[in-house]
Amino acid sequence: MKRLLIISYYWPPTGGSGVQRWVKFAKYLPAEGWQPVIYTPLNPERLAEDDSLSADVPACAEVIRTPIREPYALYRRIFGGKGSDGGAQREVNPVSRSGGNWKKKLSLFLRGNCFVPDPRAGWIRPSVAFLLKYLEEHPVDAIVTTGPPHSMHLIGRDLCRALKRAGKPCPPWYADFRDPWTRMFYFKHLALLPWNRRRHEKLEQSVLDEATRVISVSPPVRDDFQAATRTPVELITNGFDPDDFPPLPEEERVDEWFTLVHTGLFAADGNPLNLWQALGDMCREDARLRDCLRLRLAGKVDGEILDAIRRAGLGDNLEHLGYLPHSAVTALQQSASVLLLPLRREPEYAAVLPGKIFEYLAAARPVLGIGQSEGAAARLLRDAAAGDMFDWDRSAPVRAFIENEWQRWLAGERAPRPSAAAKYSRVELTRQLVALLNQK
Repeated sequence: MKRLLIISYYWPPTGGSGVQRWVKFAKYLPAEGWQPVIYTPLNPERLAEDDSLSADVPACAEVIRTPIREPYALYRRIFGGKGSDGGAQREVNPVSRSGGNWKKKLSLFLRGNCFVPDPRAGWIRPSVAFLLKYLEEHPVDAIVTTGPPHSMHLIGRDLCRALKRAGKPCPPWYADFRDPWTRMFYFKHLALLPWNRRRHEKLEQSVLDEATRVISVSPPVRDDFQAATRTPVELITNGFDPDDFPPLPEEERVDEWFTLVHTGLFAADGNPLNLWQALGDMCREDARLRDCLRLRLAGKVDGEILDAIRRAGLGDNLEHLGYLPHSAVTALQQSASVLLLPLRREPEYAAVLPGKIFEYLAAARPVLGIGQSEGAAARLLRDAAAGDMFDWDRSAPVRAFIENEWQRWLAGERAPRPSAAAKYSRVELTRQLVALLNQK
């Protein structure tokens, strides 16, 4: 088999959305003639752990781990924060919002200006030195770097530069952006000094210009990158693994509750106040709905969201499940009456396709989106006939959507709904990746 070196900060037993993209590619690469070789830290910070994802790593995969030194232990000691409990926190992603007390402002300032491009930057130089020696005895046919953290791209860039300085050919290098860099929604909240902002922009441009190809996960991000570089920019979206969605037994699919389900990170800047208001009003008017409704939230949930749900009178309907293994998450998605897709209230988020949206499609349940009604996620929902997206300040159409699904639930209409999900299968996406890797 050909060999693909994948440089990724996230790898099992680390859990969360950041690890799944390349674990799933690695799972299906051998069937397409490529052996995955993963280079990842030995001791990364793990905000969540999910050993179940290790089952997706193929037996032929080679996993190389080297130590990394990170500032997070000292950072948390000074500024607070929680580790990998997977439960409620007052802020699950403090970088996503400006404002706050002096301690938060200082922590954002230090985080943004002392670690460029990110707190994993100290791993770049030792990784390049290690990989130079490794490749002498274990050559590969291509290299992929996946970020964020974007320091992974700088490992790829500096590795190729070092090989060329030594008069050796660098394998084709593909820079995979799971999220944008300087156009990411939280970038403006980092309190960057002007020269550090320019450093980010220069580093980003060097990656775009020096990579053999750039890969992005949404059409708007692809278009933004392509406008900034002559390097070809390819689109390979996130997706779902068919193996994660076996048909549920009838007793698991037909729930005794009318369930609204959200999975994954639920940050305060995506708090759908119009949804909680509509649900609270409906429950006060309909005793049966009040008795049957369950709000099931799986994953890290900002405390502000839980407070808003309780203020709406929905505390008795709330089930906060914390972090669940991925297999339990997909079963929860398939059993939902409605899947909730609230987006972050940031203008840059219109270009983002959240990873969970593809699993929502595979779950074949109606999706209620709250966010930019003309953004990338809204267009995908419409194209797949999977649900609707409503702006944050519109309560009436949100209520109408829920009322329609409530009446369907009462009528026993709970069968899976067909949607155009097949093209987002991880199997098909891996074939797209391999077609790109095989280009000469």
